[in-house]
Amino acid sequence: MKTLQKALAFVGLLSLCTLFIYALQEAPTDENFEKKLINDYNVYAIQVPADLNFADEAMPLKNLDILERMDRELLVNTYWQSNGLLMFKRAKKYFPIIEPILKKHNIPDDFKYLAVIESGLTNAVSPAGARGVWQIMPATGRENGLEVNDNVDERYHLEKSTEVACKYLLKSKEELGSWTLAAAAYNAGTAGISRKLKEQNVTDYYDLLLGEETGRYLFRIVALKEILNNPTKYGFNFREKDLYSNVPTFKVEVDTAVSDFSEFAQNYNINYKILKLHNPWLREPHLNNKSKKLYQIEIPEKGYYDVQ
Repeated sequence: MKTLQKALAFVGLLSLCTLFIYALQEAPTDENFEKKLINDYNVYAIQVPADLNFADEAMPLKNLDILERMDRELLVNTYWQSNGLLMFKRAKKYFPIIEPILKKHNIPDDFKYLAVIESGLTNAVSPAGARGVWQIMPATGRENGLEVNDNVDERYHLEKSTEVACKYLLKSKEELGSWTLAAAAYNAGTAGISRKLKEQNVTDYYDLLLGEETGRYLFRIVALKEILNNPTKYGFNFREKDLYSNVPTFKVEVDTAVSDFSEFAQNYNINYKILKLHNPWLREPHLNNKSKKLYQIEIPEKGYYDVQ
């Protein structure tokens, strides 16, 4: 009897150990995850489309140098997946604001992709002092009617900064003769591009020998345009509800100083953080406004951020 009990106990223990080993094999271990990553994730060479263009100005892809440079940007931006997904999400939120302003000034819609590579559609700050989605320098902003100081910096105002970008692009197009060169000038300056064209005795961006940043500039714009217009083709998968969208707002006019924006925000059942999210051009927690200038402050509609 004792022998039988020992035998049954041994069989039970063996069964338990077998189940434990099986469970370990099926458990989501690091090794299993790595195997899945290897099996499920593949990197492919990308076919560069033959008909790429910027603002209906064809890219000369029969030129092997141009083809290789375009291939590079498509690869870099396709396989930088996290950044790519963020561009899709932000584009849904900000393109509807940018597009009608470009259209109003008869500027090709493709220039919205210039904003993508300039700032990633964020209020970026550059080491050189450029600010906002369009990366406008202080002098350029002031020359084009923006208020730029420690208290108010309208380079962070998307609509107003888009207007300034349009003025700059129209002037560059007039001086340089093509939208492609105008786009390059947004990076290197109209005078800088004009000087390079004369020095190298050419008339086209794609014939210029330029520094790394400006030399990649148009290729990056066209790569983002191609990818953002063809998400599935480049392996990006998302639903409409995964994208960001704008919160509806209304405008409150202010023509006096505001001593405390935290208190001001509470009048509209929001906090200072939410006020700043919608008005990033307000740089300090108060508004000086000694000149009694009329400002329009955006307030989110009721129900989106209500403080409980």
